[in-house]
Amino acid sequence: MWKLFDEGCTALVTGASRGIGRAIALELARQGVDVAINYRSNEEMAISLKEEIEEMGRQALIIKADMQNPDEIKQMFKQIKSQFRHIDILVNNAGIIKDGYLMMMSEASFQKVIDTNLLGCFRISQEALKMMCSAKKGVIVNIASTSGIVGQEGQANYSASKAGIIAFSKVVAKEYARYGIRCNVVAPGFIETDMTNDSGGKSLKDKYMDFISLKHFGEPQDIADAVAFLASSRSKYITGKVLTVDGGLID
Repeated sequence: MWKLFDEGCTALVTGASRGIGRAIALELARQGVDVAINYRSNEEMAISLKEEIEEMGRQALIIKADMQNPDEIKQMFKQIKSQFRHIDILVNNAGIIKDGYLMMMSEASFQKVIDTNLLGCFRISQEALKMMCSAKKGVIVNIASTSGIVGQEGQANYSASKAGIIAFSKVVAKEYARYGIRCNVVAPGFIETDMTNDSGGKSLKDKYMDFISLKHFGEPQDIADAVAFLASSRSKYITGKVLTVDGGLID
């Protein structure tokens, strides 16, 4: 079976135990990639993901690390270096939501989302880039959101964090192109995940369905397919760009 990636290709996917991250890790494995699975708390799901990947004949490594903890992040990369030696693909997917209207949002809630989503992306990227620059190659795909492009009421913290990821990614693309490294963004719209359900579920669908051209929410696999494309050589002349996967929500 023909695959997108060469034998020996490795990836780190953060926030990979469930939802979009899990779909990304599985799709990369299907396409021939060995995957380091980062998770924060759901060890059982991370273990089951590892088993699924290994059943495909790929290597998988599970590593617990909180995006707010720099020491855990550094330790994670030590483990990756020990087992995989290098990273070809980084997918910054880990993120949280703490929704609330601006006047009722605490500074702590705002800061926690920024620290996890944006600062976490910064910390992970710094460590990965050290390895990629040495190898003179690498691909970073950061998961943002359409909320970071158009804003979303009740999500001042989340929208700001995702807008920051988009700008951050454009800078990375410019600074590290000289090392043969590309960086792009996938911005999902409304996707059927636990996080979406936590944000409102059916009431959210009722509210926004009229604004989605295709009249349905997306699936995690839709995002995984976009990530696999941007991580592969099929997008070798694309960097610093944002690919929206939203069913026509913005346009």
